[in-house]
Amino acid sequence: MHRLARSLLLATLPVGLSLSGAAIAKEVELPNTMAWTAYGTGSSGYAQAVAIGGMLQSEYGTSVRILPGDNDVSRMTPLKQGRVDLCACGIASYYGAEGVMMFAHPDWGPQPLRVITTSTASFGLSLAVAGDLDVETPADLKGKRVAYIRGDDALNKGTEAYLAFGGLTWDDVERVDYPGYGRSFDGIIAGDVDASFTTTVTPPAQQLASSPRGISWPVLDPNDTEAWERMRAIAPYFRPHEVTSGAGGISADNPLPSASYPYPIVVANQDLDDKVAYGLIKALQEHHDDYKDAAPGAKGYALEHQDLTWVIPFHDAVVDYYQEIDVWTEEMQVHQDRLVKRQNLLLDTWEQFMSGEVPEEEDAFREAWMTARAEALTEAGFDPIFE
Repeated sequence: MHRLARSLLLATLPVGLSLSGAAIAKEVELPNTMAWTAYGTGSSGYAQAVAIGGMLQSEYGTSVRILPGDNDVSRMTPLKQGRVDLCACGIASYYGAEGVMMFAHPDWGPQPLRVITTSTASFGLSLAVAGDLDVETPADLKGKRVAYIRGDDALNKGTEAYLAFGGLTWDDVERVDYPGYGRSFDGIIAGDVDASFTTTVTPPAQQLASSPRGISWPVLDPNDTEAWERMRAIAPYFRPHEVTSGAGGISADNPLPSASYPYPIVVANQDLDDKVAYGLIKALQEHHDDYKDAAPGAKGYALEHQDLTWVIPFHDAVVDYYQEIDVWTEEMQVHQDRLVKRQNLLLDTWEQFMSGEVPEEEDAFREAWMTARAEALTEAGFDPIFE
């Protein structure tokens, strides 16, 4: 529902009755065809997109074409160009919304992204540690050899966040650089490094668990407020999570207190048609039973797994839906409004920055942009997070 329509409707409601209490249901209206980008064909993200596409075809006659992308840029470029409706992305969608890391580039900058839905499943995201080191918490990593993956900002940020949970930085460990994620696990098995960031269910973690060194996962105390504050200062998208599946014997009967963030994160541009955004979230929630078992991780789209105060704003029509089913609170709206204000500030700052004299050299450009970005956010009362 458009903002004006909501305002006019509110004016007609009896005093004391909120829009959420009015339960104004709308029909699902979806186009005949849609295009999404997703992770590669062997990924759980791709399998989930296929499962959702099957549900949309069966229930609404909507054909979904899924374009696999090998990396974050290749997944998000078609969305930026308007060639696809949605991206079933990873945490790089947050970096794109913030205009940092690989998006602190003349071709990118902050993107006007809005969340449609996310999946938070039973696995966790953590540092996999060689099991022969008696590492019980992130603080125990001090002095250990920790993998740094060249060219993979998301993995390295995750590692940095785990170190921060333990009160550590890269200066407190021995950094060992690797050209790729898989190679770092070969390094752990070979005894050349001790830890690398991953999901608890990934094949390399399973391989490490079956190796002579074995595997362990640092425990994150969900009640250690100061540790979580340090972690979120580095990577605010992490949340406490009881992990119930993973290498090394993690199960529902042997859960691990750890951390996670959604994957995939289904995002659209803010100008995605309201009817499409509303139709998608309503279909995904009302027909969850029809696809939840069709792909690993698809159960994570259930309403109880949706974090409604996360780090990227929701599409306006998604907010409308959550108001309609009476789960949207005033606190959520305050959070949403602040995220939208931050996004608009970033977009305006980028436009002003690009209209001036900008360095041609890539590193100098990134440094200048990050400085301008941090100054604008700080002046407006926001934490830059990335500097």
